Amino acid sequence: MTTREEALKYGLSLPNTYKDAPFHDENWQLVRVKGSKKAFLWTYERDGFVNLNVKVSPEWRDLWRSIYKSCVPGWHQNKENWNTIILDGSIPDDEIRRMIAESYDLVTDSPTKRIYEAVKKIPKGKVATYAQVAAMAGNEKMSRAVGNALHKNPTPGIIPCHRVVDSKGNLAGAFAFGGLDVQAKLLKDEGVEVIDGRVDLSKYKIVLTHT
Repeated sequence: MTTREEALKYGLSLPNTYKDAPFHDENWQLVRVKGSKKAFLWTYERDGFVNLNVKVSPEWRDLWRSIYKSCVPGWHQNKENWNTIILDGSIPDDEIRRMIAESYDLVTDSPTKRIYEAVKKIPKGKVATYAQVAAMAGNEKMSRAVGNALHKNPTPGIIPCHRVVDSKGNLAGAFAFGGLDVQAKLLKDEGVEVIDGRVDLSKYKIVLTHT
């Protein structure tokens, strides 16, 4: 991804968004969320490259900056909360899309954002079912959305998706965690006993006060 058009097209593919040029300057084109009018993607040309400003959580702000030299503290914005992506071709397209999507999640009350926040609340040595995570995220009926969100988990070290199991205590497929038995190993390292790919829910499942 090296052009403004590609970045804007992806930003506008996210739900309830629209393009804006608030400064009467075509060099500055933003994508906002309808309703709140909050901007999550700023595009502009600077020093010969198209730049993108995206909102970022402190939890992975420095990670992106350390991985890619073309991801730097936000230009002309709060450097604690924004990163600038320089579209010089050095950052893979899927990573740029992920950063834009993260920015979108941060300015919206999206289900994915709420799911990730719910998973962070599962303590070490415990597990939660998909249904429990859905309930913690505000909708008991979105268990499938929980699975989809965790499969796309951008920061497994921060969002402990290995602590989520199905309604019978079965672990997820190996593909979701990078290899055979990875989830089991992560749980065992935290003191959770795994027998034949299953966790004893009566022993390790968290208790929700509202369920």
